[in-house]
Amino acid sequence: MLYFVGEAADPGYQERRTGAVVSRKPLDHTLKLLKELDRAGSVPEVVATVQRQLAGFGIDAIIAGLLPTSLALNGFNRQFLVMESVPDEWRQRYLHRRYAAHDPIVAQTLQRQTGFAWSDPALPPPTSATAIQIMNEAADFDLRDGYTVPLTTVEGEIGGMSFAGSRLELAPEHRGMLTLVASYAFGHALLLRGQPIEKSAKLSPRERETLQWAAEGKTDWEIGEIMGISEHGVDSNLRCVRAKLRTRNRAQSVAEGFRLGLIV
Repeated sequence: MLYFVGEAADPGYQERRTGAVVSRKPLDHTLKLLKELDRAGSVPEVVATVQRQLAGFGIDAIIAGLLPTSLALNGFNRQFLVMESVPDEWRQRYLHRRYAAHDPIVAQTLQRQTGFAWSDPALPPPTSATAIQIMNEAADFDLRDGYTVPLTTVEGEIGGMSFAGSRLELAPEHRGMLTLVASYAFGHALLLRGQPIEKSAKLSPRERETLQWAAEGKTDWEIGEIMGISEHGVDSNLRCVRAKLRTRNRAQSVAEGFRLGLIV
């Protein structure tokens, strides 16, 4: 089950309930992918690595980009695309017709803190004729199903990464994995594009230890028992981690921790 921000005012709510970013088996798969991403020397290599490793989930295309504010979405152009692997005709049509300003997936990405499936029943259905048209035309290009991860850059810019295909085969435990992959791949692609993403903020030893255990899939209760602190203390540490790394949630914090070498 997905817990959206609307269901809990605190974006850490789901994290405290479930604890784990991903279960052990998906985490091992994810760590292997992150190491491969580190070796990617170009944005196309990042795209190819992600698609090759996630092909078994029915993912045929990925789209990642920075998003201007809702009022400026009419100006969305190719420069905002960080990486993508969609059919050329669909990309050209999407940009030429300024679909970003009416895309219901983009609208949800700007509003939400956690990843969401396009087919999730909690997702508001598109209401405008243009929004419905966008989703129907995307389906014509076999982009019928998808999972989108909202992201934030070091500069506070909002972005997102979508995994799409004709039909995705995702178990609930895979969603945390996709969040980790999206965060890591997005950051690495920005680095390769020459955009500043390094952070000067340093974690305290306790914050770093908390993040390390979070990466191991421990719940807040388990981390508290290991570290000899309360669940509230664990939550406080992870909130500080999110603030210092400018991340939205636990999975994105873990991905950034791996990227910066804070997690071993």
